[in-house]
Parts: sequence; C-alpha cells; structure tokens
Amino acid sequence: MCLVFAFREETTELGRQTAPGLCPYCDGKVSAVDVETKWLFCFLPLCFKVKRKYFCSSCDRRLVLYC
Repeated sequence: MCLVFAFREETTELGRQTAPGLCPYCDGKVSAVDVETKWLFCFLPLCFKVKRKYFCSSCDRRLVLYC
C-alpha cells in the first residue's frame, strides 16, 4: 500500500508599510510585511495564518524582533 500526500503552501502578501527603527546591519529603513499563509491538502484548507514579518528595504534581510 502506498500513500501519497499532496500538501501545498500558498503565501500571499497582504500589505507593506514602513516600521520605526533602522536595520542593525546597514542602517537602512525597516519595512513591515503582512503575509497570509494557507496550507492545503488536496485543495482542502487545513491551516490559515496571518503573520507580520520585518525586512530591511536596502539589504533585504529578514529581521527578527525580540521583546
């Protein structure tokens, strides 16, 4: 017996805006991006998440916020 799982992830950018602060690597501007992620199993949605991610606009690094 062989099982084949067809999982797929779809990401969509919802919006982009400037965030306060500077990049610690190059002193560039920081932008906040809202990203929607869907996990699909055979075209049926399993998981739906909206996250905010931070990127530098000049060196394109992903920045992590520690509270």
